[in-house]
Amino acid sequence: MVMKKIETTLEKLIFNSRWLLAPFYVGLVGAVILLLVKFCQEFIHVAPHILDSSEGDAILAILTLVDMSLVGNLLLIIIFSGYENFVSKIDAAGHEDKPEWMGKVDFSGLKLKLIASIVAISAIELLKAFINMEKILVPGTGLGSGETQLMWKVIIHVVLVISGVLFALMDRVAEPKNGHH
Repeated sequence: MVMKKIETTLEKLIFNSRWLLAPFYVGLVGAVILLLVKFCQEFIHVAPHILDSSEGDAILAILTLVDMSLVGNLLLIIIFSGYENFVSKIDAAGHEDKPEWMGKVDFSGLKLKLIASIVAISAIELLKAFINMEKILVPGTGLGSGETQLMWKVIIHVVLVISGVLFALMDRVAEPKNGHH
């Protein structure tokens, strides 16, 4: 009888400890706000000069904004899915703006969305480097720091892509035969 009461109390404590994660998600909401401030700052910095800039510089500026948008999307996916998977369900059932995927992304899906977002962000950074290549590569310097940085960006991107494919394959192999998680 005493042992059962101790077990029940311990299980309640462990179950309720999930709420210790809630401040992490509130902190990530703060990170979205900070990212919005940085996005607005960048937009205000770029907008007046967009007509005077070269095509490459305009594309780089816009890619920077797209990059920040993808990071914001990634943060929201982590906030919504992480909170719902580990803390509590969000009661937004009747809300007309509820994202279609909300409440349907399990931990496996969260991992895949996370790696896909990271790969997309990496691809944008790589594209920015390729567009900006004339500033990175200095003729006659051999394998200088710009070329080395570009090489590492390509290597890191390829590793991220391979990691994403391996995550997807692992999830497919681990998935039960009836297709349900």
